[in-house]
Amino acid sequence: MDNKTIKQKVKELTARAGFELPDDVLGLLKKAYAAENNKKAKQALGWILDNAGIARKYKLAICQDTGLPVVFVEASKLSASQIKAIEDGLAAGYQAAYLRPSMVDPLKRDRPSYRGSKIQIDFDPAISGIKISLLPKGFGSENKSQVKMFNPTASLAAIEDFVVEAVKKAGPEACPPFVVGVGIGSTSDGCLLLAKKALLGDLGKNNPDKELRNLEQRLLKKINALNIGPMGLGGKTTALAVKILKAPTHIAGLPVGVNISCHALRKARLIL
Repeated sequence: MDNKTIKQKVKELTARAGFELPDDVLGLLKKAYAAENNKKAKQALGWILDNAGIARKYKLAICQDTGLPVVFVEASKLSASQIKAIEDGLAAGYQAAYLRPSMVDPLKRDRPSYRGSKIQIDFDPAISGIKISLLPKGFGSENKSQVKMFNPTASLAAIEDFVVEAVKKAGPEACPPFVVGVGIGSTSDGCLLLAKKALLGDLGKNNPDKELRNLEQRLLKKINALNIGPMGLGGKTTALAVKILKAPTHIAGLPVGVNISCHALRKARLIL
């Protein structure tokens, strides 16, 4: 795959992610709308669905916060020039689609640019091409990320309480209904990466790990009992889904990370 093609395909992917809410997210929003009895909450869900429809039809940004592009790349091999082509494609895609430039120097806070994506590369010898998953992460919800280094003897109940409390603290400021990503294990930074990666999963599919599947269901029930609801207006749906990934960790630790997405969970995939 030549670098020019990679850049062009990533450019197109960037626009698609910014304009089109994925079908799994839309499906859960429609389900929540049909089930909602709270008048204000139902109205808010209706606005959210209308906004998604307008964005898709007229090729407009789903949200004014067009996010920081987080990219997960899977490949058996990848060159430095191919990585640069991905970065160039992201910048070109944001500019061509009139998506807001939001990246700045963290201390100088100078003029925003289209450069500053976060790229995670995982090498897998079984992959013949290049798999690219794009997650434009808005910072209203990103700012509500939480990590806690539990003692290895911590109970599952304590972990559940931490996740629910993280969502409670996020409240209406993170634009619910949420999709809540949880990472368990690895390191302090690794569990947060797992939590973010969990947001890429198909929201309509059950977790293949029975223990994690049960934990997701319990957490979703507890989170929706918070009655924060769409845009903080109360109602049945504070979260659309909870998705969890885990990884091995050290015998002396138990890291847990929470990464929340607002209702505009933008994600798009590409296989080259």
